[in-house]
Amino acid sequence: MSNTDELKTKFWKSLADSPFLFLERSDESGTAVPMSAQLDKDADSAIWFFTHTKSAFAKLGPATATFQGKGHEMYARFNGNLVKETSQERFDQFWNNFVEAWYEGGKDDPDILFLRMDLGTAEIWDADIGLLNVAKMALGKYVQPEQEEQHVKEAAL
Repeated sequence: MSNTDELKTKFWKSLADSPFLFLERSDESGTAVPMSAQLDKDADSAIWFFTHTKSAFAKLGPATATFQGKGHEMYARFNGNLVKETSQERFDQFWNNFVEAWYEGGKDDPDILFLRMDLGTAEIWDADIGLLNVAKMALGKYVQPEQEEQHVKEAAL
């Protein structure tokens, strides 16, 4: 498995462990808000979100997400395209009590907007620098080459 494949696998596991990220419309930086990503273990090219029809994301289109894993072990920034998800099966798959708490009318709330983010490219950083690099840092030693191996730029998710 290549470094790129290993980092992508680690990214998906990290996102599943802590599915919270900042999402923003790519052309409107002021729209960045924390969101809870809905993941399907068999779908590695899309992420789903529940939002309100009055949110900035209702405009759909290009979006960028920024992610930080639990314990600061993984960082990622990725882009994609927001589209309205029309699959009732997907909607039901991801609906849960945590989502319901945001909608006064429950599943039938007219303000629910169910989105799919079709993923594009990503930049992923693996912050697990290892014991050797921690020791090097403590001694003021150079760690740049080792860290570059833990970074994948413009990888397709």
